[in-house]
Amino acid sequence: MGNKASSVTAAPKGMNFTTRKRIGSAVTSVVMILIALVCAVPLWYILINTFKTIPDMSANPLGLPKEWTIKNYINAFEKVPVFRSLLNTLIVTFFAVVIQVLVGALAAYGMILRKSTFTAAVGAILMVAFVVPAQTTLIPLYRMEANAHLVNTLAGLVIIYLGGAVFCYFLIVGYMRSLPFELIEAARIDGAGPLRIFWSIVMPLIRPILTTVVVFQTMGTWNDFMNANVFLSSSELRTIVLQVYNAVGQFSTDWPSFMTITVLALLPVFVFFIFCQKWIISGLVAGSVKG
Repeated sequence: MGNKASSVTAAPKGMNFTTRKRIGSAVTSVVMILIALVCAVPLWYILINTFKTIPDMSANPLGLPKEWTIKNYINAFEKVPVFRSLLNTLIVTFFAVVIQVLVGALAAYGMILRKSTFTAAVGAILMVAFVVPAQTTLIPLYRMEANAHLVNTLAGLVIIYLGGAVFCYFLIVGYMRSLPFELIEAARIDGAGPLRIFWSIVMPLIRPILTTVVVFQTMGTWNDFMNANVFLSSSELRTIVLQVYNAVGQFSTDWPSFMTITVLALLPVFVFFIFCQKWIISGLVAGSVKG
């Protein structure tokens, strides 16, 4: 009888816990949906107004257009060299990110492969360089590039972005410390050199964090305004973000056209992020587990 009584009294408690858990999940879901909707409002505001006329936007900024139009996109492509700016941005982003990630991975590999006082000192120097604000280095960097005749060139802008290799190094080196170095030692015994070990063993093992770093650096380089604005002055070399800034004056009263340029600048990196989202999450989760 005692066991039956205890089981009877325990049942409602179990039900209450399950009910509280379901209510908590429902509340969490509602809160997350509300936060997502709030974050989506600016994107909706920009996107929907690209299909409106100026009077339509003034009358109803957040509503659907009375008459859908793509005239803003036609005007944008006619008045702004969108394709050239996208190509400039793509060239700079591709070369900058590839070199950043390669240099960062090689630096991390060197630090892990040979631990010494020298490598520890270099790591400390890189840490100090990492915390220095980028704005404080603009003037000396500009003078150095001017002396090398690299100002107002895409190659010069790529070189400026190579400073991001320090960020890549710090992300990769933490992940690389957890690698099974027995594989590296076995490869050494088999006669493999450092570069062969790096390409054939280390690179496949750190692929999750490499993917995460590539995505972060791609988005940061694509959306960068400060360096492109300082080191590029020719209209033919403008990146797509500079075209958005230039559109502020060109379409000062034509806000739908300005928002159209903004959408064209955001669309490629937005698609890239959505496409690579699963690799970003897997890389971060793998890095947190390994760390």
